[in-house]
Amino acid sequence: MISPWDRWYTTSCCLCCHVRTGTIILGIWYMLINAVVLLILLSALNDPVQYHYHLTSTELGTDFDVMDDANMCIAAAISLLMILICGMATYGAYKQHAAWIIPFFCYQVFDFALNTLVAISVVVYPNTVQDYLQQLPGTFPYKEDIMSTNNLCLVFAVLLFVGCILAFKAYLIACVWNCYRYVSGRLSTEVLVYVTTNDTAVLLPAYEEAIALPPKEPPPRYVSA
Repeated sequence: MISPWDRWYTTSCCLCCHVRTGTIILGIWYMLINAVVLLILLSALNDPVQYHYHLTSTELGTDFDVMDDANMCIAAAISLLMILICGMATYGAYKQHAAWIIPFFCYQVFDFALNTLVAISVVVYPNTVQDYLQQLPGTFPYKEDIMSTNNLCLVFAVLLFVGCILAFKAYLIACVWNCYRYVSGRLSTEVLVYVTTNDTAVLLPAYEEAIALPPKEPPPRYVSA
């Protein structure tokens, strides 16, 4: 009987590329995003006056006014940690080290759980959508048109949007998990088994270790007189 894990296991992902290639691309993409966020936060800590001016002149300035230096330092530390985790996943997929992919996979599962809680909160408390819209600044585009929409339609639209995000995140989680299984399975098959008899077997070393060993000298030949 085929287990569910083996049934959904595949070595290809979107655009028909390998799961290793998809994991490397995903890790680099996350690193770029967090690097941009880290650069913005460091620029804000370096010149807080100019940063506050630019934020207050934008439409979402009121949401960032509450961020003080302590919160920015925490956000910068989180971005730096995310860059490290994504770099580990990229290196692990490239060099085929399965253990290096685990932290990035755990982050994906944690992020998926948080988005699931958001969807559940929208279902349990549908009025939170209207409360969130009222907290938006007055210059937010189409705010009045959105608030005039029926609350049930708003909840359905939010659930549809969050559901699409959850489906996409679940696909990325499956891609990283298949990459981990591929790398770990490839490492486990590097040890070859040569069966000599029905009861005994000789374990040969891995290919890298075999080529590193010095060649053995042939035994001397004796010529009979």
